[in-house]
Amino acid sequence: MVPSDVPASDAHRTSTSGDSGVQIASDWSIAEPQPQPDAETETTTHDDQAEDDFDDAAPFDDNDSAFDDGPSLEDDTFTLNSSIRAYRIENGRSYHAYREGAYWGPNDEKAQDILDMAHHMYLLTLNNALHLAPLHDPKRILDVGTGTGIWAIDIAEQYPNAAITGSDLSPIQPEWVPPNCVFEVDDFTQPWLYGASVLDFVHIRELFGSVPDWDAFFAQAHRALKPGGWIEVVEHSVQPVSDDDTVDENHFFTLWGNTVIEMGQRFGKSFEIWSEAKERLERAGFVDVVEVRYKWPMNGWSRDERLKRIGLWNQYRLHNGVEGFMLRLLTQAGGWSVARAQVFLAQMRAAIKDEKTHAYLPGTVVYGRKPL
Repeated sequence: MVPSDVPASDAHRTSTSGDSGVQIASDWSIAEPQPQPDAETETTTHDDQAEDDFDDAAPFDDNDSAFDDGPSLEDDTFTLNSSIRAYRIENGRSYHAYREGAYWGPNDEKAQDILDMAHHMYLLTLNNALHLAPLHDPKRILDVGTGTGIWAIDIAEQYPNAAITGSDLSPIQPEWVPPNCVFEVDDFTQPWLYGASVLDFVHIRELFGSVPDWDAFFAQAHRALKPGGWIEVVEHSVQPVSDDDTVDENHFFTLWGNTVIEMGQRFGKSFEIWSEAKERLERAGFVDVVEVRYKWPMNGWSRDERLKRIGLWNQYRLHNGVEGFMLRLLTQAGGWSVARAQVFLAQMRAAIKDEKTHAYLPGTVVYGRKPL
């Protein structure tokens, strides 16, 4: 069943299959927003270092023999554009090329639709709030693992005087965004190149199964935040549960959750951060840490109108998204055949139809502050 409010098209996202500009950047820092009309997406990478060096260099003669031969900056930029968009095709789905294999999820149009559905579900869950952390006139905001960029675009519109940066392995964000929003291609599990104490807010959502060392990750976020800056972690469990024992140890949902957790362990990246974020943030040195819990029903079984609506969205999201969520993990990390994996996914699609099973995914929003 498709929820009645599923949009026919997404107002924020357009195809980025063309050549949107990828700029070669030196050691990156967030720039203050400048008044200007809507601009094309700016995508940068941390692997390159050239443009700022050329800007600061002494003038040179265009006819200098030292510059007669060899690749130009434009050539390098074209090569970079081509390489990060040379997506790997696997079992009919496309995956990121930059840091190939670091992430299990596809980046094709179907996967992007699933990400945007989840964004809508979070708005329903949080009563249309884009964050729960008590921000006060933030100037620099980082959205880690931005995906389609939909949250970054929304937060840029909410805080027009703030500079917003969204980072991701895939350059799948829209070409036209608010002037105070930019995107970069980056692997956030590598050392961060942001300076110390430069950010007001770090936003993290659905990075489960993406980070090999959460303590190191949060330590880097702590360093990059200004004193008094906030971090927020929004995650949910992969293990469906129930409050009335309609999900027991023999239910397929239990097998599903255990399998996802096992695949994450084999992949080297945990799916259990939803229940660990509070403790890990405190261990990283954050204070005033708050955990808010929520539930996502697996379908429309709930009698609560809002939860029923969220459940219908979740059913639609899972029915269309389980292949992207698990196929690479099962075949690459688990060593399953594609045929075996598809049978498992079909069992999941069948299980989420049963409204007699009152299952839900528990989740948390955890936010904390860097001490002054």
